[in-house]
Amino acid sequence: MAVEQQEVSEPQSGGSVPGRVASVRRRAWIVLALLVCLMLINYADKVVVGLAGVGMKEDLGLDDARFGVIQSSFFWLFAVGSVLGGWLGGKVRARWLLAGIAALWALSLAPMAAQVGFTTIVACRVLLGFAEGPTTALAMQVAHSWFPAHKRAIPSSIVVAGAGIGPLIAAPVLTWVILTYSWHAAFAVLAVCGAVVTLLWLVGGDSGPEDAQGGHGHGAAAAGPVLPERVPLRRLFSTGTLIGMCLLFFVAYANTSVKVSWLPLYLREGLGYDATATGSLVALPYLGSAIAVIVVGVVSAVLTRRGVGSRMTRGVLPGAMVLVSGVCTITFSSLDRGVPHTVLLVLSSCLNSAGYGVAFAGLADVVPAKQRGAVFGIVTGIYSLGGVVAPLVIGKLVDGGASVALGYGDGFLVLGVTMIVGAIAALLLVNPARDAAKLAVE
Repeated sequence: MAVEQQEVSEPQSGGSVPGRVASVRRRAWIVLALLVCLMLINYADKVVVGLAGVGMKEDLGLDDARFGVIQSSFFWLFAVGSVLGGWLGGKVRARWLLAGIAALWALSLAPMAAQVGFTTIVACRVLLGFAEGPTTALAMQVAHSWFPAHKRAIPSSIVVAGAGIGPLIAAPVLTWVILTYSWHAAFAVLAVCGAVVTLLWLVGGDSGPEDAQGGHGHGAAAAGPVLPERVPLRRLFSTGTLIGMCLLFFVAYANTSVKVSWLPLYLREGLGYDATATGSLVALPYLGSAIAVIVVGVVSAVLTRRGVGSRMTRGVLPGAMVLVSGVCTITFSSLDRGVPHTVLLVLSSCLNSAGYGVAFAGLADVVPAKQRGAVFGIVTGIYSLGGVVAPLVIGKLVDGGASVALGYGDGFLVLGVTMIVGAIAALLLVNPARDAAKLAVE
């Protein structure tokens, strides 16, 4: 039972009910703000190695292929953490589970504040990836527990926007810390921030009323067919919506992981920008992404209110944006530095990120509430494989290219083609309304 459902189902027996509803609504937005903070730190942790990459390579004598291993190692246990966290999401209270996860982030970052070697860095990144794996899925599960089905697009998009806000703030700030002190200091700052966010979540964060009731938007505020309490996972993952979404998320996350892992080095080594300019330029795609995610969430919500079906608002819309993002990626891969290149780079990032929120809302339309944590975790585990493969491929292509710039160009060309293929598959397969109706009948 979500916020609006309480307005319908509670007896109107006095002024206390409106007050209770208002209190739940306020709490929902407070929890949403805390989830944004968690996502902010989550993605700042991801981008720091790319920002510190030049100094790390010089200090440790790393070539591009070995640095690619460091970037890829973050995702080695990401899928394991995603699936395990999703399973625990249905058994452990969200307050304690997300606090424990955030505490692990801080623990994995702390050793990097001192002198470390290649093996220690890899071990710390593996632990961080394992701990961060379930974050997005659990954050979406908690956000959806506070809002009814027809109003989840905007909260989902706000949660995803935190992923853009994190690097947006972190890129210039951590670049300054690295240039003023050292790359070790940047990891120390993030470890402290992780500890602070852990405490904030313990004080104010938890699941919402719907999660407590195990509902799926039943009642007067519900939209669409009523799903059964549980559907076999094999049946869920045989629907076109989940297959298409997994493919879409896979190629989109490959783009995201390359941006997080290699964008700062691409700007410095491939295009010749200095460290300060790189810190500012890295922030642009994340700024655009944070804005685009919320704008698309609002557009999706408005279209839904006007009666446009979920196939368009939560299937075609994100699929088309990833498709155009792939075209932009192919185009900027052949350009030299300059305004057109920067515009296409930012546009590619914005379009790729903007569909995440509404796509997760589309998943929630098909998955029963009690299974969302597990299913979101499995989906996250599947698409995280894009984060394992993409940084390694980029590293190999850069290392084997005729020049560094040509190696990066080849890498982004391959990435763009892969995105187009995945987006087309999603456009053909995703239809939440159709698949929810089938599951409801069954």
